[in-house]
Amino acid sequence: MRSGSARETRLEALIIIPTFNERENIEALIKSIKALNVGAELGVLVVDDNSPDGTGKFLDELSKTDDRIHVIHRPSKLGLGSAYIAGFKWALGRPDVKYVFEMDADFSHDPSAIPHFLKEIENADVVLGSRYYNGVTVVNWPLSRLILSVGANIYTRIVTGMPLKDATGGFKCFRREVLERLPLGRIKSDGYSFQIEVNFISWKKGFRIKEIPIVFVDRAAGASKMSRRIVLEAVFLVWKLRLESFYRNFRKD
Repeated sequence: MRSGSARETRLEALIIIPTFNERENIEALIKSIKALNVGAELGVLVVDDNSPDGTGKFLDELSKTDDRIHVIHRPSKLGLGSAYIAGFKWALGRPDVKYVFEMDADFSHDPSAIPHFLKEIENADVVLGSRYYNGVTVVNWPLSRLILSVGANIYTRIVTGMPLKDATGGFKCFRREVLERLPLGRIKSDGYSFQIEVNFISWKKGFRIKEIPIVFVDRAAGASKMSRRIVLEAVFLVWKLRLESFYRNFRKD
């Protein structure tokens, strides 16, 4: 694994963006993030899984002229969950980073919502962007995909007891202290499962989780990473978490 080096520029908030063949989106997304006026030093860390379309090489060139952009290069497509874990570890190596975001590269997560997250994190430990906070705020999804997502969240809420309307969403912001207490070496899940597991552990540890409404727009370009394996993994994970909660004290882990 080769990663971008930590530079001296102070970063109060870091946005982690996993990529695999996102060259069509990443340049415009980073421009949108850099244009934000959030009153904080905002950096971007892209975790690229050796994208054949040249996403990683493009980001290397971009990072040479902007010390708020960093890149972790991984040798192959290793999955969303491990990409975020790598990003979390990188962020924890920077003592100046107070807030860490998860964000998709495909504009399904609107960068203009970032200031709202930073405002809400002042009185919370984790802020989740919810597609189901006020009804359904999803654009361009086929009905089958929407039913799957809504059903997965209802199923997760019933089995785990988490009081979240959207436990599977991937647009969120953490306080540094949350990541410091997550068992990053033990989290091996991916996709939907990764989001559920991180939310569940954060909730069990007593962190304050706040959902805020977002508008989720299906990808602007590229191909979806959703698969049957990811869905099945989430189906079984919620029962694993429920059973573990009976004999583990998450607060002391």
